[in-house]
Amino acid sequence: MSRWVELLEARDVLMADGAMGTRLFATGLTAGDPPETWNVDHPDRIRDIHRSYIEAGSDIILSNSFGGNRHRLKLHGLQDRVHELNAAAAANARGIADEADRPILVAGSMGPTGELLQPLDDLGADDAADAFAEQAAGLDAGGADILWLETMSALSEVEAGVRGARQASDLPIVVTLSYDTAGRTMMGVTGQEAGAFLAELGVAGIGANCGANLADTEAAVAAIRAAAGDIPVVSKANAGIPVWRGAVLEYDATPEILAAHAHRLREAGISVIGACCGSTPEHLAYVRQVLDGDLPVPDIEAPTITHTVEPSRTRQRRRDI
Repeated sequence: MSRWVELLEARDVLMADGAMGTRLFATGLTAGDPPETWNVDHPDRIRDIHRSYIEAGSDIILSNSFGGNRHRLKLHGLQDRVHELNAAAAANARGIADEADRPILVAGSMGPTGELLQPLDDLGADDAADAFAEQAAGLDAGGADILWLETMSALSEVEAGVRGARQASDLPIVVTLSYDTAGRTMMGVTGQEAGAFLAELGVAGIGANCGANLADTEAAVAAIRAAAGDIPVVSKANAGIPVWRGAVLEYDATPEILAAHAHRLREAGISVIGACCGSTPEHLAYVRQVLDGDLPVPDIEAPTITHTVEPSRTRQRRRDI
């Protein structure tokens, strides 16, 4: 039995972590620089971020490897360092997880290639699978418990990612898609389509992350759960909607708003609840206390779907601005 299954069976609901990029920018990362190099150049800062989410109550921490595939790293001339950077990312998370006084799962974060697969563009499915396999091998070597494909939008890339991960590792695979375009992914995939497709692939978890707003994410994971059968469903929504305040881009969801959102998700049968862009350890700590019953559920009305975020803008900000 995998550690993923053991922990799911032991807990009513698991809490994943929050944004990585938000914390990296707060500690000195410059826009346009590859976060993955910090796994070897500034490992203490990465470990501090992981530690802050564990202290907030997270049961699952995602490695700093979202853009760690060869296609994304090639933009920075780092395509020959895939294994090194991913192994370091997983090892940083593993070391902090093993210091905790309770079981903590390390999820090896794997984001999209950044390319469109054939026939929309030049990247072939086999080449994409090879890139995911290369990344998965590094994450496995570094000590990940789970391979976590996130912020996906096309089922063809999801299938390539799952196939590649299985070529390189026996670890459980979780897949989450981003619902940011009128309740669908950028490539038009509905929650029901994703749930049914991924259930056939036999992954260990299915869900949604990032996205346009809390309402869209709640609707997506409800549809995924209805189609996925008994497979655990995951939700890691953004901390609301990004708003410019002067020259600073901030997300508008308070800890109370995210905690009310998390309570609704638990009532809907969602197994793993975390947060994505704009969220902080303070958000997660409040969510943890509400889920544990140490704080009352905030009296905040569920949001309505607005579909106001432009797809192009969503793509630009995707992953933890």
